Amino acid sequence: MPFFALRFDLRNPAFAGVSMTDRYQAALDMTEWADRLGFVAITVSEHHGVDDGYLPSPLTMAAAIAARTKTARISLAAVVGPFYDPLRLAEDVAVVDRISGGRLDLVIANGYVASEFAMFGRRLADRPAAAEELVTTLRAAWTGEPFTFRGRTVQVTPTPHQPGGPAIALGGTSEAAARRAARLGCRLMGPSPAAWEIYREEALALGQPDPGPHPGGDTNFFHLATDVEKGWTEVAPYAMHEATSYGRWMDEAGVGRVGGWAAPPADADELRATGQYRVLTPDDLVAELQAGGPFAFALFHPLMGGIPPELGWSSLRLFEEEVLPRVQ
Repeated sequence: MPFFALRFDLRNPAFAGVSMTDRYQAALDMTEWADRLGFVAITVSEHHGVDDGYLPSPLTMAAAIAARTKTARISLAAVVGPFYDPLRLAEDVAVVDRISGGRLDLVIANGYVASEFAMFGRRLADRPAAAEELVTTLRAAWTGEPFTFRGRTVQVTPTPHQPGGPAIALGGTSEAAARRAARLGCRLMGPSPAAWEIYREEALALGQPDPGPHPGGDTNFFHLATDVEKGWTEVAPYAMHEATSYGRWMDEAGVGRVGGWAAPPADADELRATGQYRVLTPDDLVAELQAGGPFAFALFHPLMGGIPPELGWSSLRLFEEEVLPRVQ
């Protein structure tokens, strides 16, 4: 049977016409729905000071998701490490892991949006050192034993539900990020096969188990509709909003674009042509999942870019009624 996951970032641009409270409540309802249907994971991500309200508190949201679900893993992908006090993050992650019964996974990213670093009074140049301190501190904290932190003896309680705490992955696409992940004994998370090969080589050189080939996985957006053209018309404004927002951040940071366009898309038709945002019929999705074999994977982002909850639900209901019975 294929694997399914759900993702939220809670963007809520004004043109969506949805209250932020209604969006949060809809997201929690959707997590309960996904858990009931056997989704394997629910992912939340993080940005700060964004005019569309992008989720700034993923741990708080993860705790709410944990209270509404029973089996799905909850992935923080990713926490922007430099913005956190290591001891407070250790405490908060431990509490959420306890609430979830050990279902929490943690990805730590260095961040790249300059305005966010200015907001928290952090320096971009300090990111590598902050990542190393954070990983080291979390692991020491989750033993439950006293340890030395910045010259003083501290102790973090309670410990997480998972012995030793949640596994820590590092996000990144650069050579430096790949080598850092291997050196710290963390898994690398990112879309770059080239970075993965560097990570794999470094891990083997350090005598670690072979992490294997790049895990791949299509994380592009799709929306289900019985009428593809109508469906695209409905989701296009939200796809454009998301694409231009991420594109602007990447351009400002000089990190290169992720996706199928080399410059900001001129319009929705140009964005659609990249294939990064798609509208599929239930038959289309069934065919793709069947072609993917027993390890096929589909990531749902039902509120992408500010999609109103009722439109997101229309896609999820089509999945439940017309896709899932045919691929189980």
